[in-house]
Amino acid sequence: MSHAPTRRQIIASGLLAAAQPLTALASQPWPSRAVRFIVPFPPGGPVDTTARIFSPRLAEIWHVPTVIDNRAGAGGVVGATAAAKEAPDGHALFVAAIHHSVNPSLMGKLPYDIEKDFAPVSFAAMFPVFLVAHPSVQANSVQELIALAKSGTPLAYGSSGNGGGTHLAGELFNMEAGTRLQHIPYKGSAPAMNDLLGGQVQLMFSDAPTALPHIKSGRIKVLAVASRKRSAMLPNVPTGLEAGLPGFEAYSWAALFAPAQTPQAVLDKINTDFNAVMKDPEVRRRLLEAGAEADAGTQEQMRQRLRSELEKWARVIKAGGITAN
Repeated sequence: MSHAPTRRQIIASGLLAAAQPLTALASQPWPSRAVRFIVPFPPGGPVDTTARIFSPRLAEIWHVPTVIDNRAGAGGVVGATAAAKEAPDGHALFVAAIHHSVNPSLMGKLPYDIEKDFAPVSFAAMFPVFLVAHPSVQANSVQELIALAKSGTPLAYGSSGNGGGTHLAGELFNMEAGTRLQHIPYKGSAPAMNDLLGGQVQLMFSDAPTALPHIKSGRIKVLAVASRKRSAMLPNVPTGLEAGLPGFEAYSWAALFAPAQTPQAVLDKINTDFNAVMKDPEVRRRLLEAGAEADAGTQEQMRQRLRSELEKWARVIKAGGITAN
């Protein structure tokens, strides 16, 4: 006599079938082929450069090729969307930037969920943001700048564009300092810096590669670095905290993520090897030359860091009425 399967047996069979692909992934040796690093920006930028510095060292450890896969567009959304759809087997990783924590508040609904579709692997690098001014600005410190702004002197800062990291840093400064610096968006950091050099704008919250040559030549002056500790690039420059603005912490960054449901053993392996690479003196030296300060850490530290960034930039975007347009 044959018996029809019960409802419980059908459900159990379905759950077992659904679990089999993940079980198979977990049992496969990793890595078994080339590992791709999806970078959501064009070649040549700070995040792309960072990936091209650390990826060859990982290839040496893993004994497989590593490939940089540039998927630029929509402020990082194109690359993130592609990364979220990759198989969760550790052979495609996502090199995220500050945009990953900004876009949910800046753009609203996205084709992926930041926390549900990605597994944090490690922080990678921090790109310091320097508050710089044209020499004609009658302020040589943050407090003098705040006093000048509050005196009614019109001051404008240039940025790389609406909703970008240099724009958000300026709005965070306005929130913390109680100022109303005028924002002038440009199509990239280079044209913004050109107008700062020419005196068309008075200030800029600039990344290191854009600002350092002009700081060293004396064509602009630097008032502060918007990070928790002083930058090794300009160790004599005070932080926002030292300048009297403890909440003025703004920097661009790069971090490593994997698609959600990547086996924990694979995530652990990637994290361990990545941390080893980021401690290598030669890697750190090359990153510093490129305007980045190497960093790393645990998966949980990256998860907490991302949540902190999501919350901070949501507040700034709401307070400043910032849009992507």
